[in-house]
Amino acid sequence: MSETPFDYKNAIQSSGYDIYSPIEVGDANYWIPTLNLEALLNQGLIGLDLAGLPLRTRSKVVKTAVCDALGYYAPQSFKKTQPRFIGQQLDTYTQKSNNLQIWNEELSPTRRYAIIQISDQDIVLKVKVVNGQELALLDTTGTITTKYQAGITLGTNTHELISASDTPELIPYVQAGVTLTQATSPVDEPVVGGLMPIQEIHDRLSKLVGLSFPDPGVDQERNRGAALHSMICQCLGYSRYEDKGQFPDIRHQLLEVKLQTSPTIDLGLVLPNSEDRLDIRQLGGLHPRHCDTRYAIFYARTDGRQVMLTHLIITTGADFFTRFRRFEGKITNGKIQIPLPRNFFTI
Repeated sequence: MSETPFDYKNAIQSSGYDIYSPIEVGDANYWIPTLNLEALLNQGLIGLDLAGLPLRTRSKVVKTAVCDALGYYAPQSFKKTQPRFIGQQLDTYTQKSNNLQIWNEELSPTRRYAIIQISDQDIVLKVKVVNGQELALLDTTGTITTKYQAGITLGTNTHELISASDTPELIPYVQAGVTLTQATSPVDEPVVGGLMPIQEIHDRLSKLVGLSFPDPGVDQERNRGAALHSMICQCLGYSRYEDKGQFPDIRHQLLEVKLQTSPTIDLGLVLPNSEDRLDIRQLGGLHPRHCDTRYAIFYARTDGRQVMLTHLIITTGADFFTRFRRFEGKITNGKIQIPLPRNFFTI
């Protein structure tokens, strides 16, 4: 099984695949996990000079550089496919501003979007790779065509474990009493024997209910979330907090975290009980699905100075709507505009 970014690149170079060859999402040898994909693109594109190039030429130069970075032979001409790099479910966007615009198509939750930051002098500075689900959660403009939401009604219990066990498909791959090493990161790919059972996640996180942390402000949802994620990482036994803006938040545990100070939960492009595959490497013989994801929903109240965690609800994606009320909003728009956070390229 490939482990480093260059292992995947070498495997693709040896495969004879081109960018249109279909690869199963999560394939252990040829599907490049998102963080490895991002590493290869940064290695291959940073410093690329696009100054003075016409738009069509610039587009081809970027796509050719992406092929070289990933181990594909670049075609003489690129087909107008969606996405452009079918084999890796990848599209590319070059950005001078933080206003990402996607025309005439909806975001796809399994598609990867390589957002390429270029300087005022048209030099590539950084590449960030996210999937459509993660981009949807950044949308504050309401321009995304379909975005799922759910509603919370709080009960008298401050701690709720909705799912007594993980999904039957995931159970063979969880292990009680997992010990995490100093080198293990919460954003690592999940591994066989490294996943805590959902009951243990509930037990470990229950101690956070009743605790508080400083409120960075009502317009600082990401910073609120980061403070909570840091506390969760410590409770689960990680030596450090890391967040790459991926779904699920704590990838190593297939754990998505929601901090709620209102009763409406934003779910993005995918329903939690969906059986679609996650953008995650195969876990033994299992390709994790959205419904296998574990959700930790923390409800909180704030007085403007401190955020106090008042309730915790833990569930699998499969059981999500046995506890939460589903509703959705639909907007039709030919252009999606997503304002990227100022720290988008640094997180």
